[in-house]
Amino acid sequence: MQNDQTGNSRIKMSFWDKLIDQKFSNPWVPFCLLVFSFFSSFVVYKLGIIGAVGILALIVGLPVVLATVMYPKFGITVLILASFFINYVSEFLPDEVPIGTLLDAITYLLILGFFIKQRKEQDWTYFKNPISYVIILWLAYNLFEVLNPVAPSMLAWVYTVRTVGFIMLMYFVFVFHIRSVSFIKFLFKLWLALATVAAISAFQQENFGFFGFEKRYLFADPLRVSLLFIEGHMRKFAIFSDPVTFSYNMVMASLLCISLIMTNLSLRKKIILGCLAAFYLFVMLYSGTRAAYVLAPAALLMMAVLNFNKKVLIFALIAGFMLVALIVVPTSNPLIKRFQSAFRPSNDPSYNVRAENQKRIKPYILAHPIGGGLGSVGIWGRRFAPNSMLAKFPPDSGYVRVAVEMGWVGLILFCTLIFTVLYNGINFFYTIKNPELKIYCMAMILIIFALNVGNFPQQALIQYPSNILFYLAIAILVVCKRLDNEEQQKVHTQIPKQERIKLKWN
Repeated sequence: MQNDQTGNSRIKMSFWDKLIDQKFSNPWVPFCLLVFSFFSSFVVYKLGIIGAVGILALIVGLPVVLATVMYPKFGITVLILASFFINYVSEFLPDEVPIGTLLDAITYLLILGFFIKQRKEQDWTYFKNPISYVIILWLAYNLFEVLNPVAPSMLAWVYTVRTVGFIMLMYFVFVFHIRSVSFIKFLFKLWLALATVAAISAFQQENFGFFGFEKRYLFADPLRVSLLFIEGHMRKFAIFSDPVTFSYNMVMASLLCISLIMTNLSLRKKIILGCLAAFYLFVMLYSGTRAAYVLAPAALLMMAVLNFNKKVLIFALIAGFMLVALIVVPTSNPLIKRFQSAFRPSNDPSYNVRAENQKRIKPYILAHPIGGGLGSVGIWGRRFAPNSMLAKFPPDSGYVRVAVEMGWVGLILFCTLIFTVLYNGINFFYTIKNPELKIYCMAMILIIFALNVGNFPQQALIQYPSNILFYLAIAILVVCKRLDNEEQQKVHTQIPKQERIKLKWN
């Protein structure tokens, strides 16, 4: 089993004993505290509020930094928490505050802790699987893009690779440090707790109005208002950066709840999970994101295929009938009308505009095998190469963005990554013996599948926390298979030799 600490535990316990059990009897402890008190007072006197914030960051930040490196479970928890709230916190902070570097720092600390731990264990067997190999290849290609000769800006690559490239390394951190079913359960509880907070935030925004700081953030940019105010209704985004990220996260959380209902839980917990799933899907309508409306039915269809039996067939037929009825029923409700339009894309002006943009950019993609450079479109393209053609191109689709920035070679590699993950994940689902791990594996397959369906009409994998959760889901797939293999190996070794021979020949 894993020792969560990456340092010398004997030295840490000795320090803890001296500090707590001896109740600061060491004369150096009060002396150091006294010196720090004078230093803090001087800094606050000279620098004011900036100094106070700096001292507070030192007091809180230093222990968090050390804990993130030494206790990887704590670090992973902090990373997921920060990825959910990073955009919400930035709404009431000045634009000059580099809040985004916080997640970069947590990522680097987790990677540092991983290498410290790996230096001690020297065990790379966790990553000997096709999924790990393809992710390494995809990461290498992202790093290779720094040499792209047609890239308009090196800085655009630097800023983009932080959230597109280095986030992939979290897959290896997750695979290495998630070593028990109990920790997987904890991560699921954390995931659903944070999704519930986001759902409540959206419900508050829709039914009680925005908070003051949310209004200031919303109306600070006229372009933001023009994008969110559609047909007399303001699209809701909860604690996330935009309605797309919010709606996709609600779909992921609902799929997780639906999957967990199939595990061996009490009836009370299953009812709670069912209510949560319904709540997530209901508040998702507040986002006004048509693409998200298709994801849940698509993922549930995948679930029906994976678990094909009489009960699932009946459920699928009933659900399909209800969905068709909801699509065709006449209504004056703007939310339901927008939901219905998601299943009639040819009548959607925004979809037609996207299709026209993709047709217009197709010759460029074919003429540039490795694309126009990572970060050449979107916010970093407009910032570092505002006069380039790609900076003005709205990619919309995540797949189109990959094709434009990394060429058709990059698109093939990315599709290979997704195929490898889903192919191996489905194989894991059918070969895992443990019923609980089997359901966990299925839940991750549904989430990954839904995200990739949603990555066609929108960019589903570049915003926090979706990018973190995407690689977490892939890692849990691999971990479920590994834990099941370990469990089956233990069972097999406990069977007497003669019985093993009979089982082998039978």
